[in-house]
Amino acid sequence: MSTWNPENDVDLLSGSEDEEDVSMKRDYHGREAILFVVDANLQTAGMERLLEALNIIRTAFISGMLVNDKDLIGLIFANTKHSPPPLEASALDNIVMPDNCAVFLPLRQLTKPIVEHYLEFMGGVETQFADVYGLAEPDGRGRFDLMIRLCIEMLEKCGKKLNNAKIAYLTDVSEPHPSNSNHFQAALQKASDLEGKEFEFHVIPMVDDFDYEPFYKEFITLSRAIELDSFQVPDAQMLREILSDRKLKQDFLRRCLGHFSFYLGPNLSMSVQYYNYFQRRAYPRKVQILRRDNSVVRTKRVITVQKQKDDGSQDIEHEYQIKVTGGWYTCNVGEKDLRISMDQLNRVRNLHKPQMMLLGFKHGSSLPEVSYIKPANFMYPDDQSIIGSKRLFRALWERCLVRDKIAICLFMSKRKSIPRYVALVPVEAPDNGEEKTYRSLLCGDGFKIVYLPEAKHIRHLDMQDWNNTENTADEQKVQFFQKIIKKLRVDYQPNLINDPSLDALQANLLALSLDFSTDTKGLDNLLDTTQQDKRIEKLLPDYEMFAAEVEPPKKRAAKSTTAGASAPKMAKIDDEQLKEFEFVKSLIKDGALMRCTATQLHFILKQHFDVTVPKLVKEKLVAKIEELHSS
Repeated sequence: MSTWNPENDVDLLSGSEDEEDVSMKRDYHGREAILFVVDANLQTAGMERLLEALNIIRTAFISGMLVNDKDLIGLIFANTKHSPPPLEASALDNIVMPDNCAVFLPLRQLTKPIVEHYLEFMGGVETQFADVYGLAEPDGRGRFDLMIRLCIEMLEKCGKKLNNAKIAYLTDVSEPHPSNSNHFQAALQKASDLEGKEFEFHVIPMVDDFDYEPFYKEFITLSRAIELDSFQVPDAQMLREILSDRKLKQDFLRRCLGHFSFYLGPNLSMSVQYYNYFQRRAYPRKVQILRRDNSVVRTKRVITVQKQKDDGSQDIEHEYQIKVTGGWYTCNVGEKDLRISMDQLNRVRNLHKPQMMLLGFKHGSSLPEVSYIKPANFMYPDDQSIIGSKRLFRALWERCLVRDKIAICLFMSKRKSIPRYVALVPVEAPDNGEEKTYRSLLCGDGFKIVYLPEAKHIRHLDMQDWNNTENTADEQKVQFFQKIIKKLRVDYQPNLINDPSLDALQANLLALSLDFSTDTKGLDNLLDTTQQDKRIEKLLPDYEMFAAEVEPPKKRAAKSTTAGASAPKMAKIDDEQLKEFEFVKSLIKDGALMRCTATQLHFILKQHFDVTVPKLVKEKLVAKIEELHSS
């Protein structure tokens, strides 16, 4: 998501070629690919730094397999002495392998064997890495430009269409070559190749005090086609956290929910797009499997139309199958049935395209701070459809921010949806220095879309039974619990809280597939119960002001047969006797069939009358037997 500062915006007086470039829609189809490149120099400062880098990749492998296994992931070791072939050696047949580089994993979809192979490699990396891969001689510096060329070639020849490709270079060396060498200039020239291929290059420093000035500042600005002064040094710890989660900044911000037009008035509109403030975590789709071989059961939906006869009977005159799109709705209008086809219904639903219409402005104080109707969205300008939308959007945002105004609009988010009344609240990007977490990168300058409540969202609660004199407390008791609430107050940090049920599901999947356990503490990472007990320890003696709690009476447990309880009911008639029809006739004559159990009555119907009936009460079963006997 690029900035919408008018200084960086497109010139409205530019030629037709620029207009065609801006209006051209981007192709969002394709897969994401991330190619990890680990610098072998990490082992010079001790194996701890190399193991930390490999653990980051291990976490990325596991999270990638659980979140989206369609993405492509590869691993290369750079600045190595030896170049052993990967497990799938045939994948490098059409690739020129340079010296001092080793491909551990070509770009492949994550599968269970790939992750198991990497975990097996990590088990002996501490003792075998120096012998298997080693370090480039004499100074541990291989050709950086050849390594970049290898990465570009692997991304181009992966065999899949890519929409977003990244190269993540994990290193602790500030410059790959001396600044006065020819290799240094050759490495800088490779930045233009990355920019032309639209491959993103990211440096992941494995030390917090990493220096970008000698080489990587210029290399990154050249690869991204930005000014040298606009480069900002990122936080190294944040980059490592992002990489382990496999959610770089671009991944979040490019996944918009939709594009639509924002109409400000007659003949005045701009194109915008909106995002979620949070990433939805969808559960795996439930499937039915066969018990014998765990194969997935394939289901097919079939709609059958039956026409009954007009004589009032239940006989079927005509029966045929239709598709889902061939169905219809029937409603009674007057004395006639009106049939509405699915095609007619879709045309009514598609009368309007997704859009937003401005209704007016109100002061910011008129909107409550929290609305419990629907999570808010974030709106951002886009020049794909209407050139100059960023400039107009910025003007509206600045005036609303200065005057503390909110815009009231009518918003239709997608086709076939119901229009909703929303409020556009101007928000500013927070200072990155306050919060050292990559989730703060999702918040920027723009409008927050707040969904306004309607009459159906307001509940009327009857508080008469609860709010009476018997439930009131004096001022001393109220003040006591005010102190308790202040002592137990915690800082809510959503990035530390995961979905407990989803965590349990993923932990079970990892335990079954990869045979290792994961930490699923959930809220335990946020709350320290020991510290909370210490906070309220001094206030517990004052709790005596409340009356003792009266425990509700416990239900009496059922007695066992050894304690004198009555035994379960037993059949009063022997089953062997029921096999004789004369004995059954005597029961019918004496009216003693009620002495039989329901199972015995079903046996009589099957054995002597060859009749099978569903489960019924005993009275109906007895009546059925008597009816069959009399007939």
